[in-house]
Amino acid sequence: MKLLVGLGNPGSKYARNRHNIGFMAVDEIAKAYNFSPWRSRFKGQIAEGLIEGQKCLLLKPGTFMNLSGEAVREAAQFYKIPLENIFIFHDEIDLAPSKVKVKEGGGNAGHNGLKSISSHMGNGYVRVRLGVGRPELKQDVPHYVLKDFAKADQDWLDDLLRALARHMAPLLANDFSSFLSKVGQDLRPARSSQEPKSEDPKEKQKPKQPSEKQKTKSKGALGAALEKWLGGPPDKGDT
Repeated sequence: MKLLVGLGNPGSKYARNRHNIGFMAVDEIAKAYNFSPWRSRFKGQIAEGLIEGQKCLLLKPGTFMNLSGEAVREAAQFYKIPLENIFIFHDEIDLAPSKVKVKEGGGNAGHNGLKSISSHMGNGYVRVRLGVGRPELKQDVPHYVLKDFAKADQDWLDDLLRALARHMAPLLANDFSSFLSKVGQDLRPARSSQEPKSEDPKEKQKPKQPSEKQKTKSKGALGAALEKWLGGPPDKGDT
């Protein structure tokens, strides 16, 4: 079994916060793969289902962010899920909005949810880092992540969540490069079919040759101009 954990804070007050993008991710996964209804267990909310034949448990800790590890530990211990089968979806201020990175183990970069999980479980789990950007001033970070996404963010956010859910199979198989590539392709804007094709540089430099019709027309115009300048064509009776 795989354990997929979305990090966030419980309650409607925090539902649309940047800090809750992990909750949003597992909600989208549950919807995409018709998981069971959410129910209370392991100090949080869980849902069960299959992703491409792989049994998965989704978890949204209800302990608030800085105590997330308590819920993760209880769920992992009950189902005997090893660290390498635990995937944590969380907000990442060091990535631009809509950017995604995956890493296994490593530091927590000051993220309180990851700190809590590592203190209870160790560092060997997989982190799916979801970019939300960062404010200009470091002291503004707490307010920034606890603020709702702007309306202007909604399009890329919806696209990102759908792409994550659509390509879960390679992520669960630990094929991280394939997962990131597929998500990136979904998020890359499609080139407009009406966009003009770029000119071939060789064609652009090559001078266009006049057609025979254009040459004839040009000669006729030149002849007429010369006749007018010379006083017109000679009469038939002139010698």
